[in-house]
Amino acid sequence: MKFLRLGKIIIIFILLLGLIGDAFIKRPPLNLIKIEGKAKEALLYCKSKGYSVNFCILIDMSVHSGLNRLYLWNFLTGEVEYECLVSHGCGGNRWASDESRDTPRFSNNGGTHCSSLGKYRIGARGYSQWGININYLLYGLEPSNSNAFARTIVFHSWSKIPNNVIFPTGCPEGWGCPAVSNTSMKYIDGLLKGSKKPVLMWIYT
Repeated sequence: MKFLRLGKIIIIFILLLGLIGDAFIKRPPLNLIKIEGKAKEALLYCKSKGYSVNFCILIDMSVHSGLNRLYLWNFLTGEVEYECLVSHGCGGNRWASDESRDTPRFSNNGGTHCSSLGKYRIGARGYSQWGININYLLYGLEPSNSNAFARTIVFHSWSKIPNNVIFPTGCPEGWGCPAVSNTSMKYIDGLLKGSKKPVLMWIYT
């Protein structure tokens, strides 16, 4: 019995050490200068292509996946209107793990289960088997993501994605789609439904 109690004490001690360690891991600050720079480029692109100049979606994949890295940029106010967690593809890792939380791989090839960098036109709204059963088609606009539609890469929600920052834990990884929480999709869906012009999504590092 003494050995069992001692074992339980050791396990509790190890768990507490883990929690304390996580608490002292410094969260990287939001790089607002980088976001603003991308937003300026995005606005010029949207104007040249006839896309919405009300808002766009920016996703910085250089940010740890347990931090907010999807930024809904409001062109009219010149600021981040909404930010949330977003998943990336697991690649060769286990589906729904966070193994590449700060080292994602990118590919434009089918079967890789990787996300693709580049600008996307957000297309038609449709049914999804995931999350709140809504998705948006994504059309890759660059050589780095030109196969997005053929790969069935869509913007959708996923019940496994938390609503809040979970750093240093990473976001669950899927098969390449940028997926957000159900709550986040409800907010973003309202804006996308109301847009009269195509909306830009830009995934970058």
